[in-house]
Amino acid sequence: MPFPLPPLGVNASLAPFAAIAIMMIGVTIFVFGKVMPSDGRPPLITQLALALAVIGGGSVLLLSLVFVFISTDQTSAWTFVLLAFNFMMMGPAGLWFIGLVIFRDRRVAVRDWTWPVAIAVMTTGSEVLMGFLFALGNESTPLPVLNTLALGVSSVWFFWSMAAIMAALVLWAPLARVERYALVGLTLSAVIGPWVTSYPIVGGAAMTALMGGLFAYLIWAIAHRSRVRIDDLGLLGGLGAAFLAMAMAGLFLVVSDGTPVSVLAFGSVMAVVMSVEIAYLLRRYYVGSSERPWVARSSPDGDESTASRDAALPARGEARAREAVGLGGRS
Repeated sequence: MPFPLPPLGVNASLAPFAAIAIMMIGVTIFVFGKVMPSDGRPPLITQLALALAVIGGGSVLLLSLVFVFISTDQTSAWTFVLLAFNFMMMGPAGLWFIGLVIFRDRRVAVRDWTWPVAIAVMTTGSEVLMGFLFALGNESTPLPVLNTLALGVSSVWFFWSMAAIMAALVLWAPLARVERYALVGLTLSAVIGPWVTSYPIVGGAAMTALMGGLFAYLIWAIAHRSRVRIDDLGLLGGLGAAFLAMAMAGLFLVVSDGTPVSVLAFGSVMAVVMSVEIAYLLRRYYVGSSERPWVARSSPDGDESTASRDAALPARGEARAREAVGLGGRS
């Protein structure tokens, strides 16, 4: 028996929507790259304003496309789509300029959780709307609200778009080895997510294998260290709480035989876990780590050589901490 694949939910009529969705995933990853400058300094407030405007504009565009499938007046619906496209072209630039005037190009406080959480929540909301778009597009008749919500948060387009964003952040962020593999495991859980809702037995077995293998490795890696760090134990505890919530939601889905309530519960738990990972990775990029990333991006300072950036890595954590309290650093 061939290995079952979760439904992509793309037919001929939805092909243009799929092209837009893929483009928006790429734009979101590009925006995250700009929010995380490769020289290690925290982003400018204007950069964050631009990032939030682009992600928010994408959400408005997705919402207008969702409206196409639920509106009886197609002329008005496509008018909203055109207005959303216009906002995507002009709105972010306008908000960036306003932010430049108001905030005078100041940098954010690196230890503040507000901006990573705001970006993570807005990103997750945008990807949920993408899931709703394909859920509605594949139905010839209107669905009850609960069923629509359940289909939206169980869609491949929701899970895999979030996984793509998290994978990029895991590659770019300077993380310790144990920390990196823990977050790789959470990212892989998003890849497995659609199987849990489409084929609960197959998905549940894959998720159990992932959880068991990851925890076995992390416990082995921590136990073989000469000194156990408090951060490692905290990370292990947080990962355990995330996997426990996911396991309970998955078990509820299997026991209830995939009712819309159980599917919505599992998708909601996964959405929270993935939002937390994105916020954690954004903040971790600037706070407390001087490790080398898996993929090092070039610095915007053209005269800064690779050797000089490598030599500065051990001091990066201290420089970030000093900048967070206003003790120097470039502005």
